[in-house]
Amino acid sequence: MITNIFVNLPVKDLDASVAFFTQLGFRFDPQMTDERGTCMVVSDTIYVMLLVEPFFQTFTGKPLVNARQANEVILCLAADSRAEVDRLADAALAAGGQPVPQQPQNEMEFMYDRNFQDLDGHLWNVMYMDPTFAQQPATAEAAGQ
Repeated sequence: MITNIFVNLPVKDLDASVAFFTQLGFRFDPQMTDERGTCMVVSDTIYVMLLVEPFFQTFTGKPLVNARQANEVILCLAADSRAEVDRLADAALAAGGQPVPQQPQNEMEFMYDRNFQDLDGHLWNVMYMDPTFAQQPATAEAAGQ
């Protein structure tokens, strides 16, 4: 059984990235931090390794994606309230993050989300899903029958 996830992201400026994510309220594990990278603690089971690009490159023979020009992945975090979605997205924009161009509006009444780009252009989605929605029984129509 999988118990944790470690997402590895290349960054140009480690200090700037740490400052950015600190302003969003995340903390870093000093035991897993040096000049090449750091471990951002998202939750008790979710971690993001921010690795300077030359160090990140040692793990793959593939060229790095310029996240400002091409899409590699969208990192989605589930928040426990709409207010937390807004807090995190607003903090990201205030800390120098950028809005996601041409972001579609989510029209599902049970879900609320916002998106931003971090300092390196990585896309982040923060969403809240009404917990009562998950408790509703699926209908035959919703199941495609």
